[in-house]
Amino acid sequence: MSSVKLTASALAIAAVSATAAAARDNVQIAGSSTVLPYASIVAEAFGENFDFPTPVVESGGSSAGLKRFCEGVGENTIDIANASRKIKDKEIKACAEAGVTDIIEVRIGYDGIVFASQIDGPAFAAFEPADWYNALAPKVVKDGALVDNPYTKWSDFNADLPDAEIAAFIPGTKHGTREVFEEKVLAAGCEATGALEAMVAAGMSEDDAEDACIAVRTDGRSVDIDGDYTETLARIDANRNGVGVFGLAFYENNTDKLKVATMSGVAPSTETIASGEYPVSRPLYFYIKKAHIGVIPGLKEYAEFFVADEIAGPDGPLAAYGLVSDPELAETQAAVADEKTMN
Repeated sequence: MSSVKLTASALAIAAVSATAAAARDNVQIAGSSTVLPYASIVAEAFGENFDFPTPVVESGGSSAGLKRFCEGVGENTIDIANASRKIKDKEIKACAEAGVTDIIEVRIGYDGIVFASQIDGPAFAAFEPADWYNALAPKVVKDGALVDNPYTKWSDFNADLPDAEIAAFIPGTKHGTREVFEEKVLAAGCEATGALEAMVAAGMSEDDAEDACIAVRTDGRSVDIDGDYTETLARIDANRNGVGVFGLAFYENNTDKLKVATMSGVAPSTETIASGEYPVSRPLYFYIKKAHIGVIPGLKEYAEFFVADEIAGPDGPLAAYGLVSDPELAETQAAVADEKTMN
């Protein structure tokens, strides 16, 4: 009897959700500021080429977008979350607890994370992960000992870098870009400088040491940017010594204001990211609420349009903006067409 009640209840919820969602006729999207320009290009083209309203695309960061995505099913919840990282297990669990059980993962391509500064500012030309760790970490290795970070200028620890005050503008913690920066730059630099080994030798557990490796100093030389890349650019415009963390596409669309540095000897470009040679790159995604397909007009059509060859392929408008096309795009197209959900 209880199973019958449960089924009836589930059907009732689905019916209410479907009816409520049908009251909204446009696709609603939120999340990653890195994916934002790509989604905006697709949304505008979709509105122009289909008999559906133009989707509404908002930013806010990957974590914030996925949090909204996992609030539940129905017209008051978003249909798609954009993300510059994979959805986490804890987010999948939060989704499930709110009734969002069928999620379609869509990988749209790849992007690089670049390190850029004022075009006429100090000559920041070449970085290693160790440089960023030494610039931003609360504790560094100096003369063989782990000490509170004494560095105030980039040249204090690397004579090849400018004699300029450290002023780093990095993505805030709600951005997927921050996690990639932590993993591929700060953690790598922590290991390269010997700080990780020194922390463990001092008695820290490996897990605690790894967490300490991605911490940043709190004396104002490292500034978290909670907004999108336009805010980072504004900070750099206002600070000649500023160095910011950006997505490759944003940099490529602002080369009149910014110059970019190499990382580990490799210049960021669509070619070096596609080949895997550039060390700080990541896949980009969006996540679809399958329960909204067939209920929110144009949802599946938007997703299929987004990953079509003429949009996300190497000769499409997204590549022209800076997206590195996914060599496995055909598999993604098939998964969207089949509404294949995550396992």
